[in-house]
Amino acid sequence: MPAATKRCIEKNLHVIRDRLAEACVQSGRDADAVRIIAVTKAVDFDTIKLLLDLGLTELGENRAQQLAERAARLDAYLVRRRTPLPAPVRWHMIGHLQRNKVKTVLPLVTAIHSVDSLRLAEEISVRAATRGLSADIFLQVNCSNEEQKFGCAMGAAAPLADMIASLPHVRLTGLMTMGPRDGNPAGTENAFARLRELFEELQKEVAVAQNLRELSMGMSGDYEIAARQGATLVRIGSALFA
Repeated sequence: MPAATKRCIEKNLHVIRDRLAEACVQSGRDADAVRIIAVTKAVDFDTIKLLLDLGLTELGENRAQQLAERAARLDAYLVRRRTPLPAPVRWHMIGHLQRNKVKTVLPLVTAIHSVDSLRLAEEISVRAATRGLSADIFLQVNCSNEEQKFGCAMGAAAPLADMIASLPHVRLTGLMTMGPRDGNPAGTENAFARLRELFEELQKEVAVAQNLRELSMGMSGDYEIAARQGATLVRIGSALFA
């Protein structure tokens, strides 16, 4: 990898971390309250190795097949790697997931962020049962009420969370949303605030609150807003690599 590319990513990461810390402090949170998921869908494998060198061990992919291919290649690389990592690699499935792809991603991921229906959650539970495990999943909510956007409706989120929490082989560990497509800051702030409010409401429900601890919201264009509104995870791609 060219040295200039490495320096660019290092600089971008420094800026992102500083801005996240500032946003957290502004909202009365610890400066390190937000973790970065590096979105790798548009980069090559050498760049993924560099991310590990920079301490970014939480990686996100949008497509099941690409996640499977990259996870296998990374596993082989880590066997040969001499420098220890600061933490284990944790893959996150952050894109829309079809039920017939659950079996592909389930053994590979730390969490599936894009669960927006009971049928998908049930499929994950059934597949997890065959492997003798419990899968960590996030309920994806369409907080901006945009048509043709994945995520359950705000009004359906609480009852859906209750049903998901009752499934035997999944843990509802988080909520996920995306900001409005138009990127309007006021609309983005409102969408993220709505997810935080839903999160706070669900934490009062004993059955749901048992494992609920993560808020996955914020991407390259709006991660500071997400941090101010309580995100624990932000999904960053282009802001790292531009």
